[in-house]
Amino acid sequence: MSFLRRLLGDHTPADFPGKLDPNEDVVVSAPVEGGGHLVVTQLGLWIPDGDGARRVGWHLVGKAAWAGGVFTLTESSEVSTAGTAVVLADLPPVRFRLASPGKVPKEVYLRVDGSIRSRHRQEIGAGGAWFVQRKVPGRDGSVLQVRPDPSTDPELVTAIAEQVAAKLVNPAE
Repeated sequence: MSFLRRLLGDHTPADFPGKLDPNEDVVVSAPVEGGGHLVVTQLGLWIPDGDGARRVGWHLVGKAAWAGGVFTLTESSEVSTAGTAVVLADLPPVRFRLASPGKVPKEVYLRVDGSIRSRHRQEIGAGGAWFVQRKVPGRDGSVLQVRPDPSTDPELVTAIAEQVAAKLVNPAE
């Protein structure tokens, strides 16, 4: 049990099936209608997953929205690398109905926004891509993530991402 958990008390829901890391603390949580909880920690957002729960790291939350009692999460998947950059693709959105959201939507927003160090939209041919430097929870430094539009040539995006990543590592080039 971490120091904060001992000092402030354990905010983990009683029936939470996830296994927190030794120094991972629950910040806030909200019950999901139909079972499970959304659980916010410093490392990510825990979501119901079958009979259990799994954590989505803050750096892999592509989008999160709160409207009409429904929390919508679009998780990003790491599909390839381009030098030291990571190429992402969005998974289908998942919706959670929350009768009592508490501070979960606000905390998710603050943590996702706080993970972003810089962002740039680049138009490429008929599409484009987002280039985002993000902090990865539990690691030093940041990672360059590239999220191309579905209509954008993936080989072209990969080539550009490799060049951008190399310049971030060796700015004099």
